[in-house]
Amino acid sequence: MDGLKNVPEVYKLKRELSLFDVTVAGVGIILGAGIYALIGIAAGEAGSATWLSFVFGAVVATFTGFSYAELSSFFKGDSGEFDYYKAAFGHRFALVMALLMIFSMVVSAATVALGFAGYFIAIVGIDYLLAAMLIIGAMSMINYFGIKLSSRFNTIATFTEFLGLILIIVLGMSKWGSVDLMEMPHGFTGVVQAGALVFFAYMGFETIIKLREETKNPDKTIPRALLLSILITSVVYILVAISAVSILPYGKLAASSGPLADVAAAALGPAAFGLIAVIALFSTSNTILLSLVAVSRMMYGMAMQSFLPYALSKVHPRRRTPYIAVIIAFLLTVVFSLLGNIELVANLANVSLFVIFAFVNLAAIILRWTIKKRRPFRMPLNIGNFPVLSAFGFLTSVLMFAVAVVNVLT
Repeated sequence: MDGLKNVPEVYKLKRELSLFDVTVAGVGIILGAGIYALIGIAAGEAGSATWLSFVFGAVVATFTGFSYAELSSFFKGDSGEFDYYKAAFGHRFALVMALLMIFSMVVSAATVALGFAGYFIAIVGIDYLLAAMLIIGAMSMINYFGIKLSSRFNTIATFTEFLGLILIIVLGMSKWGSVDLMEMPHGFTGVVQAGALVFFAYMGFETIIKLREETKNPDKTIPRALLLSILITSVVYILVAISAVSILPYGKLAASSGPLADVAAAALGPAAFGLIAVIALFSTSNTILLSLVAVSRMMYGMAMQSFLPYALSKVHPRRRTPYIAVIIAFLLTVVFSLLGNIELVANLANVSLFVIFAFVNLAAIILRWTIKKRRPFRMPLNIGNFPVLSAFGFLTSVLMFAVAVVNVLT
């Protein structure tokens, strides 16, 4: 499982990331375009109970997060899910699922780039697709120059977008209790459908495992950072949803193309719209960067094991980054940026992710019996050797997959 044990130093990545750095990276990629762009669409389905949709998303993410945490503690490479699938189901199945994961990350990054462009052209007024390609190029350059620079940008962007969400929470606190938070215009079904959609807002926690080759003491740091990032973002999302529907009626929220900016404007006036819009630019660019980092590291890890072309394993002698993989990730993202439509692609990304998560949870169950190696992190709630949380993760992922498919078809 330690695919890099005997690899020459020239092919190894530099370990620089602490628990704080990795947790911030996790929070940064989760607190991305989803909450800023999708909360309005979710409100149209779930009404004032939109917060409950985020609870559903948090539950699925937490169950699956425990499976990832345990598996990441004793698989040593950057390949992530590919290693888990290979050990549990075999090479061919692993390759198909890993390619699905790469596809999902690239398409999601491209879609978020289009979300960035939507905000950017309102301020600068350049071509829509050009703005998307420029931000993909800029984030790819940061990815190329090194993980430390990526981490620094992520830290700045994460705290900026985090403060934006805290502002929404604070603005709404005085109005908490003024609306019926269980008002569901489409019933409980609408809340569940919105839950499958807003899971896009949680997407990214799983990419933390792809940073282990650049993380100090990864066996313990990666699981802790993964679970901390889910906990922090879940609390923030739920409170933001409560504040948003308390400030702006869910009908107006659903009709908005910049929902959180309109929430801020309703509370503080037109100037606040521009403030949140700028913060949204940081949020979307940060999501793009971290998606590009994750997909390039995954390609690097797979190439190191000869499951992708060897060139993708090349590391720049000075930057110590997988520069060929970085370039390929850039090109693929530019190509898929032509897709657009964040709502449709969010659901498409969710469909693929729920498949991936279902089999990660199943892999965690199978590997409890097939690999007896000690786990530096072992998830709680077990019946003998059977991981109960992984079973719940599998069942909820299958359920949300079915709901996401319905969302795509309707």
